[in-house]
Amino acid sequence: MTETKQTAAGAAVFQRRLERHYDELKALYQELYGGAGFDAFIDMLRRSWEGRKEALREQDARREADPDWYRRRDLLGMMLYVNAFAGTLAGVEEKLPYLRECGVNYLHLMPLLQSPKGRSDGGYAVADFRTVQPELGTMADLEALADACRESGMSLCLDFVMNHTSEDHEWAQKARAGEPGYRERYFFYDTWDIPREFEKTVPQVFPTTAPGSFTELPDCGQIVMTNFYPYQWDLNYGNPAVFTDMTENMLFLANRGIDVIRLDAIPYIWKELGTNCRNLPQVHTLSRMLRMACEVVCPSVLLLGEVVMEPAKVAPYFGTPEKPECHMLYNVTTMCTTWHTLATGDVSLLKRQMEAVCALPRDFLFLNYLRCHDDIGWGLDYPWLAERFGQEQTAHKKYLNDWFTGKWPGSVSRGELYNDDPRLGDARLCGTTASLTGLETAVESGDPDRIARAVSCDLTLHAWMLSQSGIPVLYSGDEVGQTNDWSYHGDPDKAADSRYLHRGNFQWDRAELRNSEGTVQQLLFDGLRRLEAIRAEEPCFDANADVRVEDSGSRHVLALSRRAGDRELVCLYNFSDRFVNAGVDRDGGYRELMYGTYYDQIRSITLWPNGFAWLLKE
Repeated sequence: MTETKQTAAGAAVFQRRLERHYDELKALYQELYGGAGFDAFIDMLRRSWEGRKEALREQDARREADPDWYRRRDLLGMMLYVNAFAGTLAGVEEKLPYLRECGVNYLHLMPLLQSPKGRSDGGYAVADFRTVQPELGTMADLEALADACRESGMSLCLDFVMNHTSEDHEWAQKARAGEPGYRERYFFYDTWDIPREFEKTVPQVFPTTAPGSFTELPDCGQIVMTNFYPYQWDLNYGNPAVFTDMTENMLFLANRGIDVIRLDAIPYIWKELGTNCRNLPQVHTLSRMLRMACEVVCPSVLLLGEVVMEPAKVAPYFGTPEKPECHMLYNVTTMCTTWHTLATGDVSLLKRQMEAVCALPRDFLFLNYLRCHDDIGWGLDYPWLAERFGQEQTAHKKYLNDWFTGKWPGSVSRGELYNDDPRLGDARLCGTTASLTGLETAVESGDPDRIARAVSCDLTLHAWMLSQSGIPVLYSGDEVGQTNDWSYHGDPDKAADSRYLHRGNFQWDRAELRNSEGTVQQLLFDGLRRLEAIRAEEPCFDANADVRVEDSGSRHVLALSRRAGDRELVCLYNFSDRFVNAGVDRDGGYRELMYGTYYDQIRSITLWPNGFAWLLKE
């Protein structure tokens, strides 16, 4: 095909996709902005399409023909910091063989765009959406990594910080200087009158470390909205220029080869006086428009919404089958409820939560994880815990934090608190999976039995994560049991932020021990790879499988059944540190997939302390 014909064919593809969404896109745009700027928005979409290279257009066509490609049961994610894992983007590309050895085919790179040192909030204060932090490489390096990932069948995910920019961003600097047209991109006020009205109804994000939702700028005599930190200025999505330009920034990253765009803090992006400025209807209008923009320009790209609420409440961010919004959402509450369950040994709350998750439509796809770059916030169902167990919220949070920081008698966990506020009795928790499950203290003790139990607990939690419907995502280092990095206390740039406890450099020397028989690293790495292989091979792990919570007969054991056709898998998880007899009421024989044990009945089988069983009906 000649270049002219290729260009004409491409234009026809773009036009077909645009026409499919044009009327709805225009109606939603006019709902928010009237007619101002819609033609410029469409021109931006066309410009973004024209900048999309052929390899990405070919991927678009393949994935359009296979719209459920991201629902496969063999997908396995990993999130990592570029500098901690391999130093630079080029270094990550060199380490792709290791990631493939881990079975990873979905790679989430933590924030890496230009942000000011010391005022970056871990990279979430972006000064330039089109420039990589120089110490990590260049935008060309990011594109080269994306190309290498695509060639090896690996999808690449990157955060897109929508709610705010750094105060160092070009728009913010021009706004500060009073240049016409730029203060309108933020929320600027001459006096505290309106900010004080906002603060009557807007909850504080970080009441301890960054109280309030506004910051006064003495140099220009203005007050600006800063819901997160004073150096992160909230964008005004009531301004159509902001929406158009930010959408173009998102599509710019998509055109570098990013497959999954994580929409950071999306519930916050629309502000309205007299409300809590969270989850407003206009947020969903913008989410729907972003989804359509991708389907026009880059239909192979997925949107991952960062919505920190329980699954039933995040559901609106999926949209509807006719008008979808995000492709995927985080399963945040199940993560923190899992750690609560480990500390209490009682599965009641987790069982209740999973019943709610299982009741959601199967089309809803969650990302499931045990640990991530962030702290663990105890967003539990406290009214139910109070009604059922008489547990008061402040006291229970203190118990959980005492347990996981090793202060509670008998605890083997090691972690640290983040944003500790003694006045409110509130704090969040930091630590790696291995340290929170007791592996750090077990290795220090040198006791083989304690080490074996810690490894078992670690693998059981990962088995639990892998048996949930959706995409499982590992945190870099968990595959080899990386423990807390206490050295951050000696780094003046990190010492004030306890999240660096689990953001330490990847320990490549210890990772090499995964090849040495009998080491902790080998037991965890091989055990996890075995679990992942079983998941990839067994149809019961399909995203559209029928999943139900079962009665295990024990408050210590969670029972889950997964059915695909005439196949049934029963999963049992013992959250107690003791041997427990439990099971489900079934006839017939079952084979345990991890260890090969055969059971002629599973009404009552013995589970090891913090152990599990994946039982396939024969």
